[in-house]
Amino acid sequence: MTPVSSHAPHGQSALRTVQVLGGGNAGSSAHVRSLAAGLVARGVKVTVCAPAETERIHDFTGAGAEHVDVARSSDPVAVAGLRAACAGADLVHAHGLHASFRAALALSGRRERVPLVVTWHDRVPAEGPRGQLLRVLERRVARAATVMLGTTPGLVDHARRSGARDARLAAVALPGPRPAADPEDTDRRRPKIRAELGATGRPLLIAVGALERQRGHGTLCDAARVWRDLDPVPLVVVAGEGPLRSALQRRIEEEDLPVTLAGRRDDVADLLAAADLALLPGRHEMGSVPARQALHAGVPLVAADTEGIRELAGDAAELVPADDAEALADAVVRLLGDAGRRELLRANGTRQTAGWPTEDDTVAQVLSVYDELTQVRTFV
Repeated sequence: MTPVSSHAPHGQSALRTVQVLGGGNAGSSAHVRSLAAGLVARGVKVTVCAPAETERIHDFTGAGAEHVDVARSSDPVAVAGLRAACAGADLVHAHGLHASFRAALALSGRRERVPLVVTWHDRVPAEGPRGQLLRVLERRVARAATVMLGTTPGLVDHARRSGARDARLAAVALPGPRPAADPEDTDRRRPKIRAELGATGRPLLIAVGALERQRGHGTLCDAARVWRDLDPVPLVVVAGEGPLRSALQRRIEEEDLPVTLAGRRDDVADLLAAADLALLPGRHEMGSVPARQALHAGVPLVAADTEGIRELAGDAAELVPADDAEALADAVVRLLGDAGRRELLRANGTRQTAGWPTEDDTVAQVLSVYDELTQVRTFV
């Protein structure tokens, strides 16, 4: 696709957009960074509202956008800050459930109606009181959004069931891992990353995801007990933060499991590129950003067999029954001993991602939605 030099016609003010992020999802943050760069290159003014830590990691200002520090909170102070940042915007685009809920609050009660575009990148259903709260938030967001974009057909269907008036499939591309363009650089970086993690001379297994019950880290720890008997013992590195950190760390220490909790990382693509296998044991994965990152990085993926993962990965992943630690352990042991199968999964992943949207495709679709929703703007 040939880039457009300027989106605004001669004599017309540039489109002013606000991108709202919660700061908790590295994949959606990387997507917004890429989207901001593409929009700015086409003459669109972009403001990214996100926590300061997210700006530090993703450098939205380096992409030509303005950054406004907005906390990941729905308290009145944070919402007021977001409302101020959205003043004068032609359109607001929020990414993820919590960010879009805050955006809906910030835009409510305004005299002039500002279009709200919402992108859902993934969804992890919850049960009990938290699940009920999330469903309430989903319905509120779906009804407030002018257009909802979902990264998979399943997410689009869920948006419609939640009350969305206009739900569409999003052409969302995750930026490829930085080393992919330079194989020699990849070869140099891989041993350094493995040494840093303590995986020299042993298999490295990477799991990416928040430390929450639905992500299957308990199943992962159960499987890791089997891997202790391998020689050499594989190291499992979990990139992510969440409320289960203390409980998981206590279990790892008490059972002497070969698992390291690495916390939130800003180099997930590099970690995956250095791994022998990527693991995704969660039973509730829809439009999974970690799965997309793993396939982009060209690492064989072992994942719980869910509709979302089957839809996303096709034959590029080794699928196991959800919540089945024995099946997960067996699949990993089998793959570690079968270089041919690992290479086949890599090849299948390369073929699968080749059909995914490019970053230019993403910008083009988003701009078409923006144009559809915005009226003729004031001439300068």
